[in-house]
Amino acid sequence: MVRQTIQIFARVKPTKKPTAVYTVDNEEHSGGSLEFVIPRDLADGFINNKRESYRFRFLKVFDQATKQEEIFETIAKPVADNVLAGYNGTIFAYGQTGSGKTFTITGGAERYSDRGIIPRTLSYLYQHFTQDSSMVYTTQISYLEIYNEVGYDLLDPRHEASNLEDLPHEHHHMEQPPHPCPTRPPHCTAAAGVSPLLPQHEGESRFSGLCAFLGLLLSQALLETPMNQASTRSHCIFTIHLCGREPGSATLHRSKLHLVDLAGSERVGKSGVGGQILTEAKYINLSLHYLEQVITALSEKNRSHIPYRNSMMTSVLRDSLGGNCMTTMIATVSSEKTNIDESISTCRFAQRVALIKNEALVNEELDPALLIVRLKKEIQCLKEELAMVTGEQRTDELSQEEIQRIEEQVKLFLDDPDPDRTLDLGPDMRKIHHCFSLLKERVQQKQQAQNIAAEASALSSSGLADRQASEAQGDLLKLKDLLTQRDNEIRPELSIEQQEAFEIFRNDHGDRLTLEDNKAILKQRFAEAKALGEQVNQARNRVNSDEMERLTSEHNLDLSCPKESHMWFSVAFDRYKSTFGRLKGLKTEIEHLQHLLQRSKIKLKRDFQDWWSQEATRLQVP
Repeated sequence: MVRQTIQIFARVKPTKKPTAVYTVDNEEHSGGSLEFVIPRDLADGFINNKRESYRFRFLKVFDQATKQEEIFETIAKPVADNVLAGYNGTIFAYGQTGSGKTFTITGGAERYSDRGIIPRTLSYLYQHFTQDSSMVYTTQISYLEIYNEVGYDLLDPRHEASNLEDLPHEHHHMEQPPHPCPTRPPHCTAAAGVSPLLPQHEGESRFSGLCAFLGLLLSQALLETPMNQASTRSHCIFTIHLCGREPGSATLHRSKLHLVDLAGSERVGKSGVGGQILTEAKYINLSLHYLEQVITALSEKNRSHIPYRNSMMTSVLRDSLGGNCMTTMIATVSSEKTNIDESISTCRFAQRVALIKNEALVNEELDPALLIVRLKKEIQCLKEELAMVTGEQRTDELSQEEIQRIEEQVKLFLDDPDPDRTLDLGPDMRKIHHCFSLLKERVQQKQQAQNIAAEASALSSSGLADRQASEAQGDLLKLKDLLTQRDNEIRPELSIEQQEAFEIFRNDHGDRLTLEDNKAILKQRFAEAKALGEQVNQARNRVNSDEMERLTSEHNLDLSCPKESHMWFSVAFDRYKSTFGRLKGLKTEIEHLQHLLQRSKIKLKRDFQDWWSQEATRLQVP
């Protein structure tokens, strides 16, 4: 059991103009501190005892120049490692509207380097799955959006709603649980701390998880407000459920990781909103008020009742707040002079959160099905040992049914890639001798086939190498043509005058640097993919050559160093597997970059058409 307080960090949102109202001090041993300095106003009078300095302690404070990669390495990566070890984890961002919560958790929509905690964590986890061969992992993901105290499943595959109201409702919050939602599959079960009505969706690969995440971003409730041009009007909880076990073991490690993007608090009197935005602001502020009530109750030692049921958000995050979880909070603050009061309130809230202690346990359990199989196997082994001790042996010939059953068992044993698979024949020596004869026949057939394949490979190796080289060169030319096509895909639709105007417009457009950065990264990834492809081919050829040398030495009965031969073959195969996994990861990144470039191209074209129409209208006015 690990008992620790909630870890708190602070991040300062970048501003267009430098400001001197705050200072950041990060020390290696004692952590960081954030201090706000508010000079006294002369209009307050000669006698002014107003406090000027507010200083708050954090584990670390990230200033305006901090990159997304540093945020992930410092905050999210340790939590992800604990989740892989079997602990529950939660990362949530808290702050006023427009302070950078969504950018920190989700990331930016333009630059590839602006990826947030969620896509980076998904990539990190799936990369670990491909590299760790000692564990077998299964993953499920869920995404819950709480909008006006109503939950929506953004990953429901049976609904392609264009509006938030068209998505399936999970449930309204109430004291007693409602009837199950008809959209919930009957076979889905929810983990502790997650709404039992929210289905979990299989995440088979890193690419499928990232595609699901990118798709759900289009369903979030975003709205332009006086405080934020793209304000998230809902609380979003992205959950990754992991189940890991060692091959052949009945012990399961179940863990979950909550990545929470809370909607920002907003002072209605300051923003002056009304209508639907006012209604949303009321629900947001009320749910954050209930969250603060829970935090305050947990920080009090003698408090017997914790009001988790006051809101849906606190009910879902019950384990994350004072439960079996390793929780981390990111306080996002704005250094603008108009937002200093809200930033100070955010830091005060973080100090109260730091008082909460969680008791995290490794979530281990026994799989009943695997346990039953293991016990049955143990009973069978005991029966066979008893028969061996008593010395009961049969001398009659094996029947045709017994021979057929043994052949099926041998085939399953040889075809199963599980290294822990055993061949259970019992103490009957007739079956054992017949099994050895089948194995000998199988090995001889394989050696003959490999000798024939080696001769054919020697005849066609030169032509195969030339064909592979030409295919690789053709793929490279296709990639270059793709880049050229993406640069010029807009021009055929424009006249000569429009093309000249478009070149000027593109050079002056605000997203020009973003496009150039993404193109440069894409070219770099293409070059890395080409180099990795060559390494994969070399590793594959090395594995094949080592395998042929090993078989040749066995055929010539030269078995002086069988252990060394096996060791070299294992090293070559592991190198091939690792390089191939990195190549698959680069493929996902390339597809993501192509998606970002396509979105930027469409936006650039739309902006140019709007600008061209406005200029044409202006010139036609007498």
